[in-house]
Amino acid sequence: MLLVLASGIAHATWNMLAKRSEDKAFFLFCIFVPTTLLLLPRLLEELTRTGVTAQGYWLLLLSALVQGAYAFFLSRSLTHGDISQVYPMMRGVGTLLLPLMSVLFLNESLSAQGWIGLALIALGFVATSGLAFVRRRAPVPPRVILYTIGVGMCTMCYVLIDKVNLGQFSPLALLAASNIGFMAGLAPFIPFRRIRWSAVWKENGWTLAAGSLLSPGSYLLFLYAMSLSPVSYVAPLREIGTVFGTAAGIYLLRERREAVRIVSAGMIFTGIVMVGVWGM
Repeated sequence: MLLVLASGIAHATWNMLAKRSEDKAFFLFCIFVPTTLLLLPRLLEELTRTGVTAQGYWLLLLSALVQGAYAFFLSRSLTHGDISQVYPMMRGVGTLLLPLMSVLFLNESLSAQGWIGLALIALGFVATSGLAFVRRRAPVPPRVILYTIGVGMCTMCYVLIDKVNLGQFSPLALLAASNIGFMAGLAPFIPFRRIRWSAVWKENGWTLAAGSLLSPGSYLLFLYAMSLSPVSYVAPLREIGTVFGTAAGIYLLRERREAVRIVSAGMIFTGIVMVGVWGM
């Protein structure tokens, strides 16, 4: 539980840092470089060892491709929407679908209290996004909805794929492969030749350093948690970051302060507690 809660808060924090950056795609690309270089030898070692099946290689490639799509949708979501609005939406899609998929295909289960908690999380996500209110003053733009749905679908897919991949690869090797896919999904949209590297580091060095620790660290913690517990248990717990992300967007980034976003964050927290304590 502690691994997953730390992962969720770290994930929300680096998303907030990305939202504050001027070029979202470039910031996201940069924060994945250090860990990728550090873990690349571990990935190569596990790729070349005996015993890895052909299915293992294909699933690892599929995970990297999904991460690339995730990176694209994430950068667009953070560019065109408030983090206090889009973060609950893009996390909500995966939270709604992951337990269902894990129950159907991974032979996992949730208790009645767990399903009630999951329903509370879903209601809180819908309320936070504003999709439940027809007369909102600032309706969510359709392209932002599509981007956030893309993020949520990719999250659901790579978590399920990596749950299977943990049978043949370590969390460190999976993190390296995920990072490579993530960076590949952003690289075509970054004008590297026009970037003044010294100025970027001087102006954003500390922010990039923090993101470089929090971003890979959040998923590494989650991978270790998945190796110890069922997906249907750890995935909803990770969404505590949604509460933190909503609060950070409203109070730190000075985004629109709507009572419904704060109230729905309480609903999400209640649902998380129910899933985490009584979900199994």
